[in-house]
Amino acid sequence: MNSNDFRMPARRLATVATATALAAGPGALAGAHAAHATADHGRASAVVLRTGLDVSLLNKTVNVPLAVSLNEVQAPQSAEKTALTARLDGVDNGNPFTVLGADVASAKATTSADRAEGSVHLAHAKLHVPGLPLLPLVELDTVTSKATCEVGKQPAADADVLGAVTALGKRVTLSAGGPTIVKVPGVGEVRLDLSERETTSRTAAATALELKVSVNPLKLNVAEVEGTVTLAKATCETPPAPAGRSAPPENVKPQGAPAKADLAETGGSSTTPYIAGGALALVVVGGGALVLVRRKG
Repeated sequence: MNSNDFRMPARRLATVATATALAAGPGALAGAHAAHATADHGRASAVVLRTGLDVSLLNKTVNVPLAVSLNEVQAPQSAEKTALTARLDGVDNGNPFTVLGADVASAKATTSADRAEGSVHLAHAKLHVPGLPLLPLVELDTVTSKATCEVGKQPAADADVLGAVTALGKRVTLSAGGPTIVKVPGVGEVRLDLSERETTSRTAAATALELKVSVNPLKLNVAEVEGTVTLAKATCETPPAPAGRSAPPENVKPQGAPAKADLAETGGSSTTPYIAGGALALVVVGGGALVLVRRKG
């Protein structure tokens, strides 16, 4: 089982955030300075888990941020790990604890000249926060998200949470119509926002589940845990259209001088009036000549 180990000394608050990012490795740093593909191939990203939690220790005399990520990738890249562990001094005697464990936890981001796509797949997952080593914050069966941006098409975003969902030990039913809030006395509460999607003319983003956490377990020297947790987020940006690909606008009249009548279909042309005039003159002359000949006769 793959894992990442994060150590954040509580006494060195000035360097906590930096130490967290460095310990998290390139995946966490990519969130701030994304190594996207070139502009000619659009952009795409995917992340299985991202946390932004504040952990209060020693009766709130020390605050330690827990900012970790699992499988955060930018195109063209993919990653698959099944566990993420962290370690906080002052929590559980400094022993590592599991933030996320799953049977499947994969993220993929790809780009090409005409398509960019990010996707995430998470299966049979359990999410923990400091101070609750035995009670999962949430348990999920299947979580997916996908963002697709293709040249010439409207960007699309899709996210789903399938199967059973348990929050703080309680079975819950998620609704797209609003958040689901679970409260447990003596433990805390968690708010679950389901399937956020956003699209523009060139971009798309999908988040399967956004959690707002407020936990006060009063154990293991942890006073309070607050913040947000993002599960299964995918984004993309459409590659620029190749030169000459765009179609000319329809129903646009030629610019310049007013159009003249076109008589080609009737057998006429712009010289028709002059020819007709000449023919009429010949008829008049011919008629006069005929009259003179008859008089002489």
